[in-house]
Amino acid sequence: MTANEYHFITQWRIKGTVKEVAEILGQATDLVRWWPSVYLGVQEVEAGDENGIGKVVRLYTKGWLPYTLRWSFRVTESSYPYGFSLEAWGDFIGRGIWTLEQQGEWVNVIYDWKIRADKPLLRSLSFLLKPVFGANHRWAMRMGEESLKLEMMRRHATTLEERARIPLPPGPTFKRLIHRA
Repeated sequence: MTANEYHFITQWRIKGTVKEVAEILGQATDLVRWWPSVYLGVQEVEAGDENGIGKVVRLYTKGWLPYTLRWSFRVTESSYPYGFSLEAWGDFIGRGIWTLEQQGEWVNVIYDWKIRADKPLLRSLSFLLKPVFGANHRWAMRMGEESLKLEMMRRHATTLEERARIPLPPGPTFKRLIHRA
């Protein structure tokens, strides 16, 4: 593995059903609403087929560190509602595999992310800062788990008052450094 190659496996445990989690993860354009700490902009470029295969999404993202990433993905496989695979390109090149498993009233969510960082900053500094970039990814995924739990709580709320008591998801760090251009 070269210095700018990364392999992360993230595991979440979410109360709900695989269908609920699959619906949330499958609506990429909603990421900016429920996971705003990481997803600053999302645009669906191609819809894909009835199973989502072929869907192309363009993303503008960040982690805890004060840099942003522009990348896209295409859904390459789907076993709805048990997960899907994607191919990524742009500042990241590689693949991601989301796997959802029902275990009682909980969903085990596994994300297997194997990429090469091609953004010049990441590519040139990975040999030195790989642990920092890895920590940045783990932070982003912790925010995703927290945000998904909050989204599930919103969806399960039975009254407007109950929904109003659910905190907003965590927002992005270093907001003044974010440029949408």
